[in-house]
Amino acid sequence: MDATEKHVNAHLVHRGFTLIAYEPDGNVPPDFLIDGRIAVEVRRLNQNHFSASDVKGLEEVACPLWDRIKQLLASLGPPRRGESWFIYYRFSRPIETWKTLEPKIRNGLQAFISDSDHSKRIVAKSQGIELEVLSRTPKPHDSMFVVLGCTDQESGGWLLEKMDENIRYCAIEKSRKIEKIKPNYPQWWLALVDHIGFGLDDFDYEMFRDQVSVEHSWDKILIIDPRDHKRWFEI
Repeated sequence: MDATEKHVNAHLVHRGFTLIAYEPDGNVPPDFLIDGRIAVEVRRLNQNHFSASDVKGLEEVACPLWDRIKQLLASLGPPRRGESWFIYYRFSRPIETWKTLEPKIRNGLQAFISDSDHSKRIVAKSQGIELEVLSRTPKPHDSMFVVLGCTDQESGGWLLEKMDENIRYCAIEKSRKIEKIKPNYPQWWLALVDHIGFGLDDFDYEMFRDQVSVEHSWDKILIIDPRDHKRWFEI
């Protein structure tokens, strides 16, 4: 098994499945067979530029940056005066190192907290990145600031739009791959290890379901956190 397959296998075991066969028909689909009846195909969910180097390059910057910004926002504490605020950021490579970028973002957000004027504004701008406070959230969240999304200038688009686009691409690509053998098993699941949203939190899951509707021919599509096989959601 490769790393993605091992991650999905751990996910299936966590969910209580015990009869899990790897490549039951050899080096052809499906990747796994559950209880002799549920065929599971596995794939990384990444941004598809149709070359390994491009995909790898986008993930190496975008995913850690997303995580670091979310961790920074969480560190700024709960809502003040019962209000949370949406954050949006744009970036392009090269980006300033996090060691020097982090205090700039933190200072900009703390200045926003202290200011009586809470209108939309750019609170941090540095080499390769611009971070903006957009608007008050419809309801308060656990933290003062909530990431609404981001734009990768090399790829463009909102995070959820990119997830939608690439889930559709993966679903179609894999559907073509199993087309001739689909009658062999009564159910087919597609398990995608998410390297675009890179581990959305519960609020992100809710927002995805509200804003995105992916039509597909699979019985289930599973979106699995790449860092924790126990965190997932289904579409």
